[in-house]
Amino acid sequence: MIDLEHPSPVGDGGGVKPNPVEMWVTVALTLAMVLLPVLEVIFRAVRGEGVPGGSKYVQHLMVWLGFVGAVIATGGHKHLGLSTSTFINEGWRRTAAQIYTSVVSAVTCLVLTWASYGVVKANSQGADLLAGGIPVWWSELIVPISLGLITLRFIWHTPDSRKDGWRGRAASLGVCVAVGLLLWFSGDHAGHLFWPLMIAILIAFLLGAPVFVGMAGAAMLLFWNDGSPIASVPQETLRLAEKDALPAIPLLTMIGFVLAAGGASARIVRAYKSLFGWMPGGLALMVIGVCALFTTFTGGSGVTILALGGLLYPALIKDKYPEGFSLGLVTASGSLGLLFPPSLPVILYGVIAGVSTNALFLGGLVPGVLLLIVVGVYAVRVGIVSKAPKQKFEVREVARALWAAKFDLGLPVVVVVVFVMGWATIVEAAALGAAYALVTELAVFREVHPWKELPKVMAMSATLVGAVIILMGMALGFTNYLVDAQVGEALTDWAQLHIHSQWVFLLALNGMLLVLGSVFEIYAAIIVLAPLVAPLGVAFHVEPVHLGVVFLANLELGFLFPPMGLNLFLSASRFGKPLPYLYKQALPFLLILAAGVLVITYVPAMTTGMVALFSGTPHP
Repeated sequence: MIDLEHPSPVGDGGGVKPNPVEMWVTVALTLAMVLLPVLEVIFRAVRGEGVPGGSKYVQHLMVWLGFVGAVIATGGHKHLGLSTSTFINEGWRRTAAQIYTSVVSAVTCLVLTWASYGVVKANSQGADLLAGGIPVWWSELIVPISLGLITLRFIWHTPDSRKDGWRGRAASLGVCVAVGLLLWFSGDHAGHLFWPLMIAILIAFLLGAPVFVGMAGAAMLLFWNDGSPIASVPQETLRLAEKDALPAIPLLTMIGFVLAAGGASARIVRAYKSLFGWMPGGLALMVIGVCALFTTFTGGSGVTILALGGLLYPALIKDKYPEGFSLGLVTASGSLGLLFPPSLPVILYGVIAGVSTNALFLGGLVPGVLLLIVVGVYAVRVGIVSKAPKQKFEVREVARALWAAKFDLGLPVVVVVVFVMGWATIVEAAALGAAYALVTELAVFREVHPWKELPKVMAMSATLVGAVIILMGMALGFTNYLVDAQVGEALTDWAQLHIHSQWVFLLALNGMLLVLGSVFEIYAAIIVLAPLVAPLGVAFHVEPVHLGVVFLANLELGFLFPPMGLNLFLSASRFGKPLPYLYKQALPFLLILAAGVLVITYVPAMTTGMVALFSGTPHP
């Protein structure tokens, strides 16, 4: 059973249609990523030591899966980017904009291919080995190879007014060759080319070029203008394999896709409805709970809206909830649950900002529950006013529904318990959860066929992972320039000069993150902004865990902030509604959640208290 044929949360259209080689490669890589950490846990429990070099292999497998997924995402037009080209009327203007973004994307990826090959070639002179004596640089070859394939796909998919498309492809290839020669002979300094090229990249980004293209292009130009090697950008990408917690991202993403494909949403909806359907606004509370559970595993990427919207929205309408409220509730609930374990953004923030992931999850529990409560209270009020019917509470139906959903509801318990109790790392917990989901959907419910459907599900998961991983790699390169240029220190000095209290700083931070959270994709926002915000928090004496929770709560709110909030775009696409209508219906939820975020911001005990309770240390 697959119900994922809705618009993807990434990109601006087109279906994910990997060729058989790409599809089975993603299956092999994903299963290897699941198997190795599970064996690590088993071996450690049985013989006291894990698989030799197993965790390192998993980190390299993540990079492989990410870049193979990025190649697939290029073919399916699924990279994260602005959807501004859709606002241009169909015709030569839209075609011209798409040609321009394709050419700029191809040129940028061509330069990235050349730079990453240089890095791998230099690394091949070293003696770094993986377990079993395999040179590390063999694994690193996936980066230039994938970037080369991405370049070719951007060229191949260059639009053309003619059906054969050869003029567009030839033009794109010609520009790539010309720019390559220009860079080859221009020396190690951008000179007078800097601003024209930077403006060209900015225009391409605004017209819908992938965010990773804009990040990589801008970073390489900045390094080039300073006389530094542009290889600094792909060099940071290769260091993704050194991030211990990052393999949890593809594993948890795969869990979300497998659950959605296997019909877990219907079973969970029935269970929640049997428990809360008797209450005023019970169905709305069910929507909030189910969406929060799914968002915990999908990281607020929009999969929640796309996978559950077709089930939850009609159910609300059927129970006589107002159409606008129903649409706003599903749209807003798609971002709830972002602070709960094992949320991907929390893991990523901990990695980037150097804050304990365990502490962030503990600190986010009460704030996360608060956001659920404030939306739930509003939902109950609307349910009472609209006289929505209530379901009779029947112990037999509750028992049947819970029994039917026992494996689905048990999954988050397994992942959270083994992680919080310290029995497994976050990557191992995610792998155990992935194995649990696969066994449940393939062997217990048998809703996903292992040969006909599972490869498609894993390819869709790898596509989203690829869009995120390549963006993370390029954003780290951009962040590397910001560090070298001491932008963080300059920003801190400016803030201390103009802002004189922690209260005002937090208010300004809320406003900045709200706006940027609506423009940036959440993973890019974390990678780029966290290294800048963390020193500011230290300068204004904000506890690091509290700062992290405030940071993530504001990005969660940014999903609903017009005009660019991601959930607004996804709901408009999913339900066929105009964006201005979505702005109006989401506004009450935006205001309610904003009030909740302000409480979280100015009552730090909500975050630090939980950390102190479990660590045994007093909180500020």
